[in-house]
Amino acid sequence: MSVTTLTAAPAKSLVLGGLAATAAASVATAVVAAVGSAAGISLEIGGKPIPVPGFAMLTAVFSVIGLALALVLARTVRRPRAVFVRTTVALTVLSLVPDVLADASASTKALLMLTHLVAAAIVIPAVARRLSA
Repeated sequence: MSVTTLTAAPAKSLVLGGLAATAAASVATAVVAAVGSAAGISLEIGGKPIPVPGFAMLTAVFSVIGLALALVLARTVRRPRAVFVRTTVALTVLSLVPDVLADASASTKALLMLTHLVAAAIVIPAVARRLSA
C-alpha cells in the first residue's frame, strides 16, 4: 500500500479549511438550537437543559477530532478522501443513536439530530475536498 505524503502546503490548507468549517458548523448548530428553542422546542434531556453554547462547543470538539482523523488519513491511506467520507458519514449516523435513545421529547430528539446533520453537512465536504482523491 502506498502512503500519501502530506506536504506543508496541503496540510496547512487542510487545517485552515477544517478550522474554518469547524467555526461555521459551531455557529450553525448553535443557531439551529436557538431557533428551535425560540420555536418552543425544549432543549432538555432527562430534565436537564442543554445550553445553546453547548451545541457550539461540542460541535467544535468533534469537528476538531474529525480534522485530526483527516490529517492521519492523509498520511496513511492511499485514498484519504474516500476513507474520510465513508468513515465520517458512518460516524454521523452512529451519532444519531444517542439522540434517538435520549430521555427527551420527539421534537427535542429531532432537533438534536438536525444539529448533527447540519454540522456534518458543513464539515465533511469542507475537509474532504482538501484531501487527495
